[in-house]
Amino acid sequence: MEKEPFSALSRRKFIGQASAALSAFMIVPRFVLGGRRADGTGYRAPSDIITLGFIGTGKQSRGLSRNFLATGETRILASAEVYKAKRDLFIEQAKAYYTSEDGKAKVNGAYSEIQAYNDFRQLLDRKDIDAVVIASPDHWHAVMAVKAAEAGKDIYCEKPLALTIKEGRAMVNATRKHKRVFQTGSMQRSWPEFRQTAELIRNGYIGDIKGIKVNVGPPPKRYDLPAEPIPEGLDWAMWLGPNEPVPFNSELAPPLSKDVFPNWRNYKEFGGGMVTDWGAHMFDIVQWSLDMDNSGPVEVIPPDGKEHKFLTYRYDNGITMTHEPWEWNNAIQFVGSEGTLNIQRKKLETTPATLKDKVIGPDEKHVYHSDNHYKDFLDAMRKRSEPICDVEIGHRTASVCTIGNIAYQLKRPLKWDPKKENFKKDKEANGLLERSLKSEWAIKV
Repeated sequence: MEKEPFSALSRRKFIGQASAALSAFMIVPRFVLGGRRADGTGYRAPSDIITLGFIGTGKQSRGLSRNFLATGETRILASAEVYKAKRDLFIEQAKAYYTSEDGKAKVNGAYSEIQAYNDFRQLLDRKDIDAVVIASPDHWHAVMAVKAAEAGKDIYCEKPLALTIKEGRAMVNATRKHKRVFQTGSMQRSWPEFRQTAELIRNGYIGDIKGIKVNVGPPPKRYDLPAEPIPEGLDWAMWLGPNEPVPFNSELAPPLSKDVFPNWRNYKEFGGGMVTDWGAHMFDIVQWSLDMDNSGPVEVIPPDGKEHKFLTYRYDNGITMTHEPWEWNNAIQFVGSEGTLNIQRKKLETTPATLKDKVIGPDEKHVYHSDNHYKDFLDAMRKRSEPICDVEIGHRTASVCTIGNIAYQLKRPLKWDPKKENFKKDKEANGLLERSLKSEWAIKV
């Protein structure tokens, strides 16, 4: 038998080797190609996975990381935290999502190391991070968000959005200037009972609104805690950041042995008390229901022991809202000319009772529909659109809370201009719309 020419043999060998190589190449993990898992949830190709950096890794952030990882659409690449023990725990818990005992993959691919930083600016320098999740104390929000926008990152930031009105506006301006997607962590907007509330109110199902009661806790007080030893692994100067120094107390940054939310929120140097902490949730639903997302009240009156027993807001259309205790905690009561609506997390009661389950028709007024606050943010990033609780919305809600705290502090009625975002003819009140920031952390406000 005559041998094949060398060139023909080489060509046949090459084709065989190429076919084998192609076959091997095609045996790839299913998530690379898309498709669905056995439980019906979808895989995403690595190119469609959104990379995240977490800034602040305390109790709230650990919950947020679970929510984002549970979408199957994200990968956490880095974390920035000034308390080492909390930084380490965050990474340990995130890693568990890649090594679940039941064998069901919650996150695409194998675990890759989450880089830890003490200074969030190092995290922002990374080009491989698409978005940041900011879950630091309120006094840090504006500085971190503005710098994140300047670094080209999309932003998910916890509520209340900012400590002052002008810092909130600076966050909006930076987001718009750098064309960023920004989701405020007011996740109640993605819950069905609150969406139903907004649509019932907007469509007039309880008639004209005669009054609104919002039951959340008290305003903040001045920091007055005694000094305690700074724990090992906590960079206290960095925790304070833009703020003037105060002595450390574990109420501000509790150890891991206390699985509690820290109480920095009760002190006006760091937060706005329950008026902003829970108020940012509940006043937010009022703003949404009244279609006031781009505006706000025009007057705020503190309790005077006479006509106004409780802090009272008045909108330009005459609707009044009080910061007032009633039967439900952290809840809202809408009183209308034809019925009432009481709303709390996981609980909605209406008069007439049938309104609770009323199906809003296709030709009626509807609000933005989101069933998952975290996926909504990721979808908005892909579409380059505004999510359900855009930075402007978060800023306006925080402003409602903040002007209430200013009225509590000054103990007199204030006229508010929601367009100009200042108090009318009131220099003292306007002086409380911003604060001094240490020079290292100064931002344009």
